Amino acid sequence: MTTNKTPEEGRKSLNFIETIIEKDLHEGKSNGRIHTRFPPEPNGYLHIGHAKAICLDFGLAQRYAGKCNLRFDDTNPVKEDTEYVDSIKEDIQWLGFDWEGRLFYASDYFQQLWDFAIDLIRKGLAYVDDQPAEIISEQKGTPTQPGVESPFRNRSVEENLDLFNRMNTGEFSEGSRTLRAKIDMSSPNMHLRDPIIYRIINHPHHRTGEKWKVYPMYDFAHGQSDYFEGITHSLCTLEFEVHRPLYDWFINQLATDDYRPHQTEFNRLNLTYTVMSKRKLLQLVRENYVNGWDDPRMPTLCGLRRRGYTPESIKNFINKIGYTKYEALNDISLLESSIREDLNLRAPRVSAVLDPVKLVIVNYPEGQTEFLTAINNPEDESMGTHEIAFTRELFIEREDFMENPPKKFFRLSPGQEVRLKNAYIVRCTDVKKNETTGEIEEIYCEYDSQTRSGMPEANRKVKGTLHWVSVTHSLEAEVRLYDRLYSVENPGEDRDADFRTQLNPTSQHILKNCRVEQHLAGAQPFEHFQFQRLGYFTVDTDTEKEKRLIFNRTVSLKDSWSKEQAKKQ
Repeated sequence: MTTNKTPEEGRKSLNFIETIIEKDLHEGKSNGRIHTRFPPEPNGYLHIGHAKAICLDFGLAQRYAGKCNLRFDDTNPVKEDTEYVDSIKEDIQWLGFDWEGRLFYASDYFQQLWDFAIDLIRKGLAYVDDQPAEIISEQKGTPTQPGVESPFRNRSVEENLDLFNRMNTGEFSEGSRTLRAKIDMSSPNMHLRDPIIYRIINHPHHRTGEKWKVYPMYDFAHGQSDYFEGITHSLCTLEFEVHRPLYDWFINQLATDDYRPHQTEFNRLNLTYTVMSKRKLLQLVRENYVNGWDDPRMPTLCGLRRRGYTPESIKNFINKIGYTKYEALNDISLLESSIREDLNLRAPRVSAVLDPVKLVIVNYPEGQTEFLTAINNPEDESMGTHEIAFTRELFIEREDFMENPPKKFFRLSPGQEVRLKNAYIVRCTDVKKNETTGEIEEIYCEYDSQTRSGMPEANRKVKGTLHWVSVTHSLEAEVRLYDRLYSVENPGEDRDADFRTQLNPTSQHILKNCRVEQHLAGAQPFEHFQFQRLGYFTVDTDTEKEKRLIFNRTVSLKDSWSKEQAKKQ
């Protein structure tokens, strides 16, 4: 079997799933086919945890010249929406994967699943139970005590067929009856104790309309859909490991030849300072704790995309943490490091001043504009250069000036020299303060005209370098600074605590009167930039809607959060 591995991948050690696949290929299982599937529920937006599954399912298919299906598990019409279907497709394509026309839905198989359920009833392997779900759950017992058989377990085949058909005509109310598989109420595996395989839902389906009143449970639909599609490797997260015997039991009742899909489980992606539950994320959206699914603080793929994360950074992060059989809590700093590494190579360097104070160069000619050259990215010379305007009046960061600085303050203060990035060395001579508040309104300085690049004293050493923009050749912008959504490392760990009370109250900080260099006038949504000394920023989608420049901070230049937390402890 020929694979699509690069030489680098060939030398890299295999994860346990790749080892299984290569063993299967060597033994000729499934006639040498590799066929995976990604089966999301269309009941919410995908988050970075789903990205790990996407990279595995589609990545293995690419690596081993196989196929990967996209199959929506649309078995609960109450929670599903075509909005989620469209967003899931967009996210998968954004990550760089393609299902190549193999788009399926569990609802495609509703008739086949119904027929399979009828067949189980006829074989005496399924029955209609009139008890409510709460009673059924109580009767299942505990892992150390056998369950109690339902009083309806031994109904005749004819009665079960009649009731099951009537369940689908709308004759019975939701919750009044279920269809259960008849397996083993004393099994040590609780999932084999006559699991529910169909329930009544009186709600129209987004694809099948009013045709069905009963809908299959996940455990019943999932494995059979794998079988119908010829899947060879059904990859799931670890919580489904105890479901595997049930998966195999259903397949064994359905199979007509030697072919079997095989379920293999891997560890899910857990991140510090992050909640991954779709139910909880939906709560945050509906209760307005965040501004929609694509809020840049959300771990959703659309939120990460809007914040400025790239597909490459996410895939590199997932590659670093790998796939194992053991649950782990991954440090979000590793994800942030991945986007820094990526944007360091691709993001142009520009200047922006987030909290501006005016700097007046008193010995620079009034009305003069000088155009200086700035390198777009020192990591990639092919990205070229751009011009920046230098004038008598500039803006610098307010925090870059102190009247009475402490030792080792290497920025601007009275009598001290600094270099203005890509320009000249300046020395502070005076300040102007607001007479009422005492706040500094203007800083005055003199420049050394011989210290520009190419001039005699261009290499004269000073301890500080500041970024700046011209007052007359800069643009107003809004900058949104984002931090971690939660203030505790593992939100939700304490089950008695409300996860909403653990939100970080300073996770979003909006700055309205920032200034950016004129070079950014045509910046488009999702474009990336490194703001000198400040971090990596991305043009927000609101820029087009509001007709003004809005930037999101993707990540700071360094991991300042960890240092701050260390200080607090």
